[in-house]
Amino acid sequence: MTAKAEPTPNDSRAVYLDHHATTPCDPRVVNAMLPFFTSAFGNASSSHAWGRAASDHVEKARAAVAKLLGCEPSEIVFTSGATEADNLALLGVMEHASRRGRHVITQQTEHKAVLDTCAELERRGFEVTYLTVDADGRVKSDQLADAIRHDTALVSIMWANNEIGVVQPIPEISDICRAEGVLLHTDAAQALTYLDCDVQAAGVDLMSISGHKIYGPKGIGALYVRKTRPRARLQAQMHGGGHERGRRSGTLDVPSIVGLGVACDLIAERRENDSARALELRRRLQQRLATAFPDLRVNGCLTHRLPNNLNVSLPGIDSRDLIEQLEDVAISSGSACSSAGQDGSYVLAALPGAKDLADNSLRFGIGRSTTEADIDLAVSRIQAAARIAARMPARSQECGVPA
Repeated sequence: MTAKAEPTPNDSRAVYLDHHATTPCDPRVVNAMLPFFTSAFGNASSSHAWGRAASDHVEKARAAVAKLLGCEPSEIVFTSGATEADNLALLGVMEHASRRGRHVITQQTEHKAVLDTCAELERRGFEVTYLTVDADGRVKSDQLADAIRHDTALVSIMWANNEIGVVQPIPEISDICRAEGVLLHTDAAQALTYLDCDVQAAGVDLMSISGHKIYGPKGIGALYVRKTRPRARLQAQMHGGGHERGRRSGTLDVPSIVGLGVACDLIAERRENDSARALELRRRLQQRLATAFPDLRVNGCLTHRLPNNLNVSLPGIDSRDLIEQLEDVAISSGSACSSAGQDGSYVLAALPGAKDLADNSLRFGIGRSTTEADIDLAVSRIQAAARIAARMPARSQECGVPA
């Protein structure tokens, strides 16, 4: 039996609309990385010429990341991605502050990298408050203010949600935290490509980013750690060499760090145009879908939202069945329930009035390469797939939603 060829980015039949999951590496990023696999292969911690050359390129990339974030290069810690950055921020800050503060605040719709780390903190004896969100998917400022206690050491609220694209009022949240002397961490992995994530203007104390969400390589990310007052102090979580000023030990991945730096330079160059273009494509997508499915429901706030995100529910159509019919269109479902026992979308379950539509939800992530023709073709194929999915028997397995 001949294996079926998978769609590729160069396949004219394929439409990739899952840029929240990952983005393709920009060719300029790849070209910048290539020499550091072969001719410029030095270890950035070595003292000889090869090592010094590698170190110089690492620091150049660090400066590029810092420039985009509006901070000092010395405040950037390279990690393996946003998940590690989130872990380092939460575990590192709370372990350092454990004698004076053992309380963390986050929201129910946070990324699992934060929620699972909060669960680990609870296992270690810390206390966590999980804020609810309103029907738009946003945190209420008065609820956050009321949740802060005398022993609260950290608030962690993601800048933009990875499922519904809703943008949180980070500067407003920061004002509340500053007034109470509490540090603020934000996961900006989804936000950085399209939003101005200046840490000084927003008043953020720690911020996580990821390379593969911004057209850079997988396996690289960074954590911004404020060094000026209010200074963010953290306990290292990896040991063995004292790299990154003792905050994250491990041999530096020079090729990926170089790639991350170039990806950040490209964002600074393209962000305004990319945002405007993505917004127009999203409007086209929403209009086409609404015409094809009159009972379409948009999940989350449209006003405070990433320009490249659309999350919708199609009542009466199981999104898992629909996606199985889409061989050449890459989208994802807000309901990740499967026979493997994955939970349904806890994000939609947390939105008042949206829980019952979690099994019918679709997430679209528009990217730099997306065209109007891609949008039209995707909607046409979704219509055809929906007709098939609507005739399929209802799935008996219920999606479990964590409390």
